[in-house]
Parts: sequence; C-alpha cells; structure tokens
Amino acid sequence: MHTRRFRSRLPLRGGLLRAVSLLAPALLLGPGACSAPGKPAASGPSVWTAISLGSAQDAGIPHLACEGPHCREARARPRLEHRVAGLALVAPGGRWWLVDATPDLPEQVHGRGRLPAGILLTHAHIGHYTGLMYLGREGLDARGIPVHCSPAMAAFLETEAPWRQLVALGNIELRPWGPDGRLDLAPGLGVEAWRVPHRDEFADTHAFAFRVEGGASLLYLPDIDAWEAWDRDLRRLVRDFDWLLLDGTFWSAAELPGREIAEVPHPPVSATLELLAPLLGAPGSGRVVFTHFNHTNPLWDPDSAASRRLACAGAETTLSRRVFPLGPPPPGDGARPPRE
Repeated sequence: MHTRRFRSRLPLRGGLLRAVSLLAPALLLGPGACSAPGKPAASGPSVWTAISLGSAQDAGIPHLACEGPHCREARARPRLEHRVAGLALVAPGGRWWLVDATPDLPEQVHGRGRLPAGILLTHAHIGHYTGLMYLGREGLDARGIPVHCSPAMAAFLETEAPWRQLVALGNIELRPWGPDGRLDLAPGLGVEAWRVPHRDEFADTHAFAFRVEGGASLLYLPDIDAWEAWDRDLRRLVRDFDWLLLDGTFWSAAELPGREIAEVPHPPVSATLELLAPLLGAPGSGRVVFTHFNHTNPLWDPDSAASRRLACAGAETTLSRRVFPLGPPPPGDGARPPRE
C-alpha cells in the first residue's frame, strides 16, 4: 500500500537534544536515548547541530557477499553507524536538512522524526543519491522536496531514468546552485559547494562547507580522489574549520586484493594522518573526523592497530563521535561551541 504523504511528527529524543543544547563535546547518540525522568521531551535543539547518520561507504556494511570479520560483526550486532554515510543539519527547534540521499534513507529519516526541509547531494555515486527512489510514486509519493545540488547533478536527475520521473511527478524540486556558490539554507546557516576531484562518470562532485553565524563551521567531504589533486590546501582548511568530516574510505591501498585500487581512488587515512600530523590536536586547529569507511577498513575494529594509531594522532571517526555542536550559544551564554 502506498502512502501519499509522510505526516508523522514523532517526538525527537529529548536526552540527545538536551545534551546537544549544552554543547557536550563528546556526546554519543544511542538508539535508546530518552528524556530525563519526569521531564517532557524537547521539541528540538537550542543550537545548530550536525549529526552523522552513518559511517559506511556507498555499498554499506555488511557488504554483499562479504564474509570478513567486519561484515560478520555488523550482521551479528547491527548499529546505527553501519548505515551509509550521511549527515543531518539540525536547526534550533528541530527543522533539519539531509546531506546525501543514501540507500538507508528510510531509517535515517525515521530517526529524525520528520521529513527533511531539503536534501543536499554531493555527487552521483550510488550511496549518495539513490535514496531518492523512496520519495517516488512507488514509495512515499512526496510533494516538492527541495533537492540542492550542482547544475550537472540536476541535469543528470532531470534527464536520466528513473530519476527524471521524480522531477516530472513533482516528488522532488531541483534547486541547482554553484559551483563554488553560497546557499543560505536558513537564517543563520550558510553552505558553500566546493568542487572536488573524484570519479565523475555522471556528474561532478562537491564538498559542503557549512558555517553558522556566530557559531562554528563544518566541512563535509566524504569522497575525493587525492588531496594533491585538489586546488585547495587541506592543511589550511584544518585551521579554517572547527569540524572536518573527511574521506576515510580506505586505511591503506592494500585493502582490495585482486582489484586495482586506481579504479576507486581515495586518499588512504594513513596518508592523510601523515599529511596533517603537525596540525592534529594543535592549538587553533579544527577537529578531524573520518567517515565513509569501506567494509575492508580496519577502523571498523576499535581495537585494531589502525584505530590506535588514529587515536594517538589526535583524529576521530564517526564510529565514536556522531554529534557536532555548531552553535551559536543560546541567549545569555557567551561561549562559542568548544574547539577542543
């Protein structure tokens, strides 16, 4: 049975949102989070907040036909972090925007309790836009959900089947912007789309630079071919942003035996750590958090040598940190979100 509109407005998790309003720097969101006994659930955070909706590369974990240790663990003990990488930008009060429409979109949207006010797409690889299918006639049959993307991405969705049907039926409303342009999503939140080098078989690829007026900044960059191929200096960006969520697909180039890594290029996390070594944890530097992990990445195992090395280097992953306070401070609080 098809439903025409998603009308549910489920109460959001009061415990999480109350903690976010206090800007707790090490907050973790669990599936059982709830409001404090005897207190009503909050309707939304009092500050802008970014929340990681998943940590896996496009094909997810457990991966199809995978019997490796990380896939077996994911089957035995599924967690929110096993969903495909995506991001929620949550406004004071609970209105929110989704970054990337992943194959796990139904669960990721349900976890927020309401439909997003809009969707931002980074590029046209399967883990980043195919969740749009759930908005179509065979699914939600949504009405005019704004989809913010590059002109090339918009042209792909408008001309290629089956995505063009979403446009023709009015399930989504394409709102192209960029390249390298600024979009004011809401009062107090601006985002810029930055072109990044990546395998652009169907459209181009962008990172998103979010800035909250009077608050913090966050760079979301889940996919890139190589840092040296980009026209921006990642080391400088570590000084410019409070949070940097970066491509963590592979730990090393040796993770795909029998397959040419050049077919799916990504900068290894180990190399990124070396590049940023003088800056990680230094005064004035932002926090570097890796996401978008392939099922072969040893960072899925918190006890691996790779995980220990990453922690010692002063970086993090979305496997352990899911909530990113962006501010601005609530009225009467003069402090900026902590930049540890």
